[in-house]
Amino acid sequence: MCCWRTGPCSCFTGVPWARPDHLGAVGWALPFDVSVVHFTAVSEHVLKNSEALYDRARRVIPGGLYGHQARGLLTRGSHPVFLESASGCRLKDVDGNEYIDFLCAYGPMVVGYGNESVEHAAALQREACDTMNVPAPAMVELAEKLVGMTPGADWALFAKNGSDVTTWSLAVARAATGRDNVAMVAGTYHGVHGWCNQLEKGFPGSERSAVVNFVWNDLDSLDRCLAVEGGLAAVMVTPFRHEAFSDSLLPADGFLEGVRERCSKHGAVMIIDDVRAGFRLHLGGSSQLWGVTPDLLLYSKALANGYPLSAMLGVDSLRSAAREVFYTGTFGTQAVPLAAALATLDCLEALDGPSVMREQGESLCSGLREQAQAAGFGVTISGPAAIPFMTFIDDSEFDLSRRFAGLCADGGVFIHPLHNWFLSTAHSAEDIEQALSITADAFSSLAQDREG
Repeated sequence: MCCWRTGPCSCFTGVPWARPDHLGAVGWALPFDVSVVHFTAVSEHVLKNSEALYDRARRVIPGGLYGHQARGLLTRGSHPVFLESASGCRLKDVDGNEYIDFLCAYGPMVVGYGNESVEHAAALQREACDTMNVPAPAMVELAEKLVGMTPGADWALFAKNGSDVTTWSLAVARAATGRDNVAMVAGTYHGVHGWCNQLEKGFPGSERSAVVNFVWNDLDSLDRCLAVEGGLAAVMVTPFRHEAFSDSLLPADGFLEGVRERCSKHGAVMIIDDVRAGFRLHLGGSSQLWGVTPDLLLYSKALANGYPLSAMLGVDSLRSAAREVFYTGTFGTQAVPLAAALATLDCLEALDGPSVMREQGESLCSGLREQAQAAGFGVTISGPAAIPFMTFIDDSEFDLSRRFAGLCADGGVFIHPLHNWFLSTAHSAEDIEQALSITADAFSSLAQDREG
């Protein structure tokens, strides 16, 4: 058994794994066998029921858990494996432990778990009906709402997950331009489909044959992509670089503007994948912070505050292609998520949600910087304040990050050691203050371990 208080153990050695550097040419490979590694909590933080459920899960679910919920991505012995309930910005696990949550279900919970307005709208629609032969009026209402609040958007289409709309958007761009090749920043997470799946297992290389890569914040490398034979159908970028295992990177001055200019010049469709950041930075699309309007804008995560929904918004010149590309899904007419999205957007507008999240995020980040300095640790806090991420300097194996996140979980704060965090409008000044008292104890414990 390994104990994270003693530092790295043999479970971490000799196992190749991938961590994105500033070029981002890597993926989500885990550094260890999650069925072996175990971390021992040092508080009264008990996870007995959570562990028992995980043992059951391993018998009937490959790996017990999969995807970005895989066990090894959090601190075993401190982070719960299963949660029971949530309210506002608080979680309760199956053992009754409570947490102030700074992961927000990996982003969807933007106005808080169980938000009264959202749940009321969802309940009213559910009473009428959810999935039917053809859509409910809420589909038209939400499309009108999104078009009205989004610069440059003339239409909207809906799906369920971020992967749905990233892949769909490439089909629209190819149909509109008659070209096959598309460009993306190397290593960027755009979903789990074959053309962009970061681990590649199970997907033939042919699925990536029409994808060319360039480097974040490097317009010269994009120029080389634009020179590919046959030209580019599309260039897809995120509004800022937010890969797991790596500090977030904002766009350099002129980078997004340069992408926009080049797409217009070369007849390529500019696509902003705003699945992760959407509605936390700007209600008209995150790239509006940098004065850039794409041809296609993609949303999911925070769009419906936890209900399954994604959206693709586009300019009028792509309307015909969007109509001609065939896309459908069994639950594509679900009305409850559409109603929830309308209520979510109303809440965000009424609260000026991005400002609220930025303010609380700045308080959290400022407090963490002060605590780290006082404890003698060098940290990097990157990304926008509403979507921050903290790493320890000279911590290439993320050992300190894992130990810190585990100590925070023991005390009642849920953060991720490898993935960016999220604020919501449900986080109050009091929540931030309480969370910072717990992170202060975590830094203190790390310092004591180092001295010992």
